[in-house]
Parts: sequence; structure tokens; C-alpha cells
Amino acid sequence: MKTQEILKKVKTGEISVEEAELFFRRQPFEEMGYAKLDTHRKMRSGFAEVIFCSGKADEHLLNIFGKLYDHDGEVLGTRATRHQYEMIKAAYPEAVYDEISRIIKIEKPGKQRVGKIAVCSAGTADIPVAEEAAQTAEYFGSHVERLYDVGVAGIHRILSRLEVIQSANCVIAVAGMEGALASVIGGLVDKPVIGVPTSVGYGASLGGVSALLTMINSCANGISVVNIDNGYGAGYTATQINRLAVSQ
Repeated sequence: MKTQEILKKVKTGEISVEEAELFFRRQPFEEMGYAKLDTHRKMRSGFAEVIFCSGKADEHLLNIFGKLYDHDGEVLGTRATRHQYEMIKAAYPEAVYDEISRIIKIEKPGKQRVGKIAVCSAGTADIPVAEEAAQTAEYFGSHVERLYDVGVAGIHRILSRLEVIQSANCVIAVAGMEGALASVIGGLVDKPVIGVPTSVGYGASLGGVSALLTMINSCANGISVVNIDNGYGAGYTATQINRLAVSQ
């Protein structure tokens, strides 16, 4: 439960002061031996803990997923495999999986999405990372507009959607190869731009290092950059920006 929910329940008499005190005295994580679940993270930061599924043992992943779901009523896992999804689906039939972004999740019904984040990909091959960003932002309550395959090899494609990117509270630019899309967008909008370099490209792209260097050396203002292929980090940060814009 959120802090406000507990205090409201005390006010209405649904729970006693002593019961509320027990909740706040509880240690801010749950010890599982192989994991320490940060169950107070949402209270501190506004975002519940998310599972990075890649590399986790089946038993560990299943138990962590279940604990987080029981605690908050929803859960998000990134970089999940089809095998991991099928295992979780057997225990939690409401779980859904997206093959492109490799996200597995259970969401609370009727979730409202506010504000606007524009997620742009330079090419179709960048969509998996772009979708990770978009679906992360949506999970955390942001409205997302997708603009895919709008890279600089055909600059007219992004220019034809100027009204979308200029009206967004934040823009995520996902690009491999030379990573120029972030610079182009940065010169067209007055809102923060988050560059996401991807590992898409030929040999000299160096697995995304070329795009990363282009983005962090951009002469356009207002661009921040996350790690290579880190769609989740971009979606998270964009949501923080979007929430600030909506609350004004």
C-alpha cells in the first residue's frame, strides 16, 4: 500500500494506528536470500522495483515476480525470454508478453495514461529498443506516441510529424548506425530529448559505440543520453519528465 492509502485507512478507521505503525516499522526490503526486494521503492521514488529477467534462474525469477505482484498488484519485467514468460504464465495466467520488446508484465486494470511522450526510432531494426522505452513509459502511466522508421536517411519523414514531437513533454530518440536522429530532433523541439544509442549497425558502429559517441557529442542542446540499448532507462526518465510537466 502507498503511504497515503495507509493514512486514509487510519483516518476512516479501517485500520488501527498500531497496524499502521507496524507497516512503517517494517524493514524497507524483503529478504529472500538470493534477492532483497526493495518494497519501499515506490514510496520513496514513485516507481516500484522492476525485474531485469535476463540471466536469472527460473526459480528465482518466478519467486521474485510473485512477491512483487503480491505486494503491488502489478509487476514489470524486462529482457525476458519466451521460456521465462511461459513459466510465469503457468503460475500467473494474467501475465502478458511482448516478443518485440521482451517485456513481461501484469498491469492493474483501468490504468490512466497522462501527458505525452514521443518515442522515435531511426529504423525498423531499432524498434525492439524503442518498444522497451515506450512500454516502460506506458506501464508507469505515461501516454506515448510512436514514430518509427523516421531516421535521417529520409529526413522528410520526421519533418512530416513535427506537430507530434513538438507537442510532447519529452522525446526519446532511438538510433543505431551513426545515431544522428537525436541531434536532428534536439534542434527541432523545446523539450528534453533522451538519446538511446542501439547496437544496430555494421562493423564500424562498434556495437552501438559509434551512435553513443555521436549522441553525447551532439551540438544540439537539451539532449541527454542513456546506455546502449537501454530502452528501459529512457522510458523511466521520460516518465519522470512527463510527470513534472503534467503536475505544473
